[in-house]
Amino acid sequence: MDSPAERDTIAPAEQKPVETTTNRKAPFPRGFLDTISTGWAERPETLPSPREQSAWTARRRDRVSQAFPGERLVVPAGSLKERSNDTDYPFRAHSAFAHLTGWEADAEPDSVLVFEPRENGHDAVLYFRERADRTTTEFYADAAIGEFWIGPRPALAGVAADLGLETAHVDEFSPADDDRVVGVDDDLTRVVSELRLVKDDFELAQLALAVQVTASGFDDIVAELPRIIEHPRGERVVEGVFHRRARADGNAVGYDTIAASGPHACYLHWTRNDGAVVPGDLILIDAGVEVDSLYTADITRTLPVSGRFTDVQRRVYEAVREAADAAFAAARPGVPFRRVHEAAMEVIAARVAEWGLLPVTADEALDAERGGQHRRYMVHGTSHHLGIDVHDCAQARREMYYDGQLEPGMVFTIEPGLYFQIDDLTVPEEYRGIGVRIEDDIVMTADGPVNLSAGIPRTADEVEEWIARLAR
Repeated sequence: MDSPAERDTIAPAEQKPVETTTNRKAPFPRGFLDTISTGWAERPETLPSPREQSAWTARRRDRVSQAFPGERLVVPAGSLKERSNDTDYPFRAHSAFAHLTGWEADAEPDSVLVFEPRENGHDAVLYFRERADRTTTEFYADAAIGEFWIGPRPALAGVAADLGLETAHVDEFSPADDDRVVGVDDDLTRVVSELRLVKDDFELAQLALAVQVTASGFDDIVAELPRIIEHPRGERVVEGVFHRRARADGNAVGYDTIAASGPHACYLHWTRNDGAVVPGDLILIDAGVEVDSLYTADITRTLPVSGRFTDVQRRVYEAVREAADAAFAAARPGVPFRRVHEAAMEVIAARVAEWGLLPVTADEALDAERGGQHRRYMVHGTSHHLGIDVHDCAQARREMYYDGQLEPGMVFTIEPGLYFQIDDLTVPEEYRGIGVRIEDDIVMTADGPVNLSAGIPRTADEVEEWIARLAR
């Protein structure tokens, strides 16, 4: 009878293939199989102390438990997604999973958090695939999980100590027909989304950190403007400069960076970023760093590439800033969230009417039923909740979100804009091709709103001084 070591190291050709593509795999020789599991130094495992957010995640799980007494709840982390053959996109766990476990950028694909009902609540169990260490065939034969390929992976005991959760191998998890599953069950999906509407202290600190790193990324871009201008695809250089900061000081970018120069700034979701950055134009940069905890910033600044705004560019820019300031002034505890957008729209309508761009008055444009003419130049909303998702709490009920009231602990954006597309014949030629957005990240406190990104230059004068100081 084979020894345990020999059974663990049989050739992959004698087992079920672990990869879908096997036509280019050479068989492992006998000598390799006989020696691969031997000759390794001991790797003692030291259990970590619980990570900072473990106390917060336990409270979050308690709130979910209270909403569904006696029911089994399942929160999957998600799986790897193929980018192209043999390559996957970087894994990012489902936001609800990360929020309820505290397992962040280091979370394992195919993990599952399960709330097992008991008499007075639930027992939370985290199931995931145990490490494929040197005692297993997967160590050398499975490029997805083998530690020979991807480095050390977490063990059950280590994760249990780290997150303050009971852990078990994912093979022990058996789904049931009556499970409530995030992403499938509407009520559970809504509850875990609304749970994030008001942030706890840990979340607020992480969002402040994300804004801080993002501010450094914007400084990097401004400092690199001379090199950006020289490159025929300068927008890509902007994207790359910001990505360097996001990966160096955070986990990644929180969303695809928008680096939109000239007329591209009028396309709200311009992420091709393949254009030149030309002096005389504006460049609109919408970017945010996601830190290791997966909380992200979401900031937009619009810069004059030459370092100075033209008169028309400054007029548009300052109108947008005025709208942002009006929205900030309207935001107070107890105020309907929608009021933030309404305040910005009042300024936008007044300015485009003043410039003769509307066929009606500003008041007529603001009429809820017959108006809206000004929305041609700003079709998007002014604010959204921000957190572990860039558009956080997206499954919350309308009465809790758009029609809900602002509360201390809520974090949201303020991001008005004006966009005059290059072929828009309703505006004078001097406006065409100008797109401006200013976006800041706001935390509501009991005393009113606080702009987390106020340190990033905002006024036209401040932006010009910023470029003069750094772009050398």
